Amino acid sequence: MNGWEWLKGRIPRVRANISRNQERRRSPKGRVATVLVCVLAGLMMTVAGLAARGTDLRSDRGADLRDLIVTQADRNEELRGHASELSGEVESLSAAQPGSSGLSQEVRVAELEASMLPVTGPGLRVTLMDAPNDVKPAGVDDDALVVHQQDIQAVVNALWAGGAEAMTIQGERVISTTGIKCVGNTVVLHGIPYAPPYVIEAIGDQESLQRGLDESHAIEIYRQYVAAYGLGYSVDRVGTLELPAYDGTVGLRFARQG
Repeated sequence: MNGWEWLKGRIPRVRANISRNQERRRSPKGRVATVLVCVLAGLMMTVAGLAARGTDLRSDRGADLRDLIVTQADRNEELRGHASELSGEVESLSAAQPGSSGLSQEVRVAELEASMLPVTGPGLRVTLMDAPNDVKPAGVDDDALVVHQQDIQAVVNALWAGGAEAMTIQGERVISTTGIKCVGNTVVLHGIPYAPPYVIEAIGDQESLQRGLDESHAIEIYRQYVAAYGLGYSVDRVGTLELPAYDGTVGLRFARQG
């Protein structure tokens, strides 16, 4: 028997096997299962559509960090105003108490030392600014063209070292617990985001404050970037600076002796 005759003898059996497989796939149980799967899938899509009500169920649930900070900043401003009102009520009630004049004087001294009172005096105004938008040096990372947290902190530390008696950043009074944080291309101070230019004002002896800036190694490095990439750095002597009182919370939740 040659190969062709052997193949013709196999064809009927192969067709019979195919027919039996088709009959097996078309059994009543299989058809019922197929219908149930289609019905279940349709039901799930319908429920998902009703739950979504036109919204994207796969949307990113992580809120944009900057938007979250702005929202929280508005809330902080609201709470700060309420705290100021309550503080005024406390002062009025304290002043009305008999024999409170001596105590009030002690409280005032403590508030002055804690930056809780507005102050006025001569000092310096330091302004930091990102490089112009059209400055794009080849091979230089964009981070080198903007003002960072450490740059602002360097100015603050130098002014304290120069004998600053009081200080503000973006008009916000700086105290011992003030934290400066970078979020994207903005700086967050007391929960409020600020964009450049960044203005730091300090009251004190102008010569001593200037000397503190000139002797700062960190500011020396920053000024190299100013010369190379056009970042902003200016120092102005101001005859009278008016710095507001710090009106945020001063409570500490955690502290340890240094």
